[in-house]
Amino acid sequence: ARQGKIVVRLKGGDPFVFGRGGEEADFLLENGIPFEIIPGITSAIAVPAYAGIPVTYRGISSSVAIVTGHEDPQKSSSSINWKGLATGVDTLVFLMGMQNLAKITRILVECGKKPETPVAVIKEGTLPVQIMVKGTLKNIAARVLKKGITSPAVIIVGNVVELSERLNWYDKLPLFGKRIMVTRAGSQSAGFQSLLFEHGAMPIEFPTIEIKPIIRSKKLDNAISQISTYDWIFLTSVNGVEIFFQRMKKFGLDARALSGLLIGVIGPATGKALVNHGITPDYMPGVYTGNDFITGIKDRHLAGKRVLLPRADIADDEIIRGLLKLKAKVDEIALYHTVHPDYDVTEFRKLILGNNIDIITFTSSSTVNNFISGLGKRDIKRISAIIACIGPKTAFTAEKAGLKVNIVAKKQTMEGLLEAMEDYLREEV
Repeated sequence: ARQGKIVVRLKGGDPFVFGRGGEEADFLLENGIPFEIIPGITSAIAVPAYAGIPVTYRGISSSVAIVTGHEDPQKSSSSINWKGLATGVDTLVFLMGMQNLAKITRILVECGKKPETPVAVIKEGTLPVQIMVKGTLKNIAARVLKKGITSPAVIIVGNVVELSERLNWYDKLPLFGKRIMVTRAGSQSAGFQSLLFEHGAMPIEFPTIEIKPIIRSKKLDNAISQISTYDWIFLTSVNGVEIFFQRMKKFGLDARALSGLLIGVIGPATGKALVNHGITPDYMPGVYTGNDFITGIKDRHLAGKRVLLPRADIADDEIIRGLLKLKAKVDEIALYHTVHPDYDVTEFRKLILGNNIDIITFTSSSTVNNFISGLGKRDIKRISAIIACIGPKTAFTAEKAGLKVNIVAKKQTMEGLLEAMEDYLREEV
C-alpha cells in the first residue's frame, strides 16, 4: 500500500463482526494509509437463514445478539454480560463456540434461560454439505457430540430455531448435497458448476475431454481470407465461436468482416457467445439438435449458397448431410481437436466405482466415449450413479456403451440438464 498499490484484505463474512476489521482500519489510519470498507454478510445471519431460521421474527424475537463463543464463560473476569444475554435477548448467535458449547449452555441456564429453550448448531452453513443438529439448552451438547459435529459451526439459541421446521428451504432443494460429476471440458465447466452450486449440489469436476485449437490450418486460413464470398456461417458450439474469432483476430479481422453474411447457431449458449462478439445470430432452431437445425433451415433456400461450417474435428455428419441434401455448397473445416485428457486411471476408477458420485452428467458423445475408455465392461455394470445426458444423441451413445441412462434433458442446454435432474429427483422422493 505504501508503494501506491491497491491492496484487498479479503475476509469471510463481515469484516466488522469478529473479523478484526476495526482494529486493522485503526492501524491503517495510524500509518496514514487511506482505506474503504465494503460490508459483508456475517455468518451469524447467513448461516441461520440457509437453515430457515430468521434471527428476528415478529411476535417471537425482537432482539438478537451476536456473541463470541471463544471466551471461556467460567473465567474470573468475563467481558460478556451473561445475565443480560440470558434474560434480555430473544435470539443469541454464538460464533467460534463449539469448544465451549457445554459451558455456554450451562451458564445460560444458570443465568435464567429456560433449559427447554431451542438450540440449533449448524456446520458448513450455506454449503451443499450443510448439517444442522437441533435440541435444547439441556441436551444440545450431548446431541452434537453424538453426531460428531466439530468446529467451525454456528450456534443459535432461541425460539426462532423452531421456525426451521417450516422455513428450512436449502436442504429441501432437489439437488441438495448431491455429488454431481461434470465431465465436460474444464474450459467450459465453470458456468455449469456455478449453476449446480447455486442449486445446492456439490459439483465434482472431472473433464473427460480437452479442447485443443488446431494451430495450423491452411484450409481455415483460406476460408477466412475469402470470408466475404460465403453466404452463411454455421457455428455449432461455444468453442467453435471462440476459436473462430481468435483465428480471425490473427488476420486483423473482427465482427465487421462478417457484415453481409448470415450466421446460424445450434443453440442459445452458442448464440450468447456470438452476441458477446457483437453479432446477433440470424438463425437458431427451436430445438437444439442437429436434426432440428436442418429442419428449421429448410425454408432459407440454401440451394447453391456457399456455407462455411467450422467445428470440431470429430463432429458427426448429421448437419453436413442435411446441408448437402438442401444442395448447399459446404466447406466443413475442423477448428479444434477434442482429445482425451491425462488423468490418474486408478483415482478415476476409485471415484466412479466407490459410490462417491450421485449423478454423472454427459454433455456430448465425446464425453461419454472418453469416460468409457477408462473403464472395463464389468466396471460399467458396477456404476450405481444416476446417468444424466444433455440430449437424445448423447443418451444414445451412453446406452450403446452399456450405461443405463436415467435422465435425458428435454432442452439441450445446461439449464435444461439441471432442470431435468431436479424433475427426476422430485419424482424419486
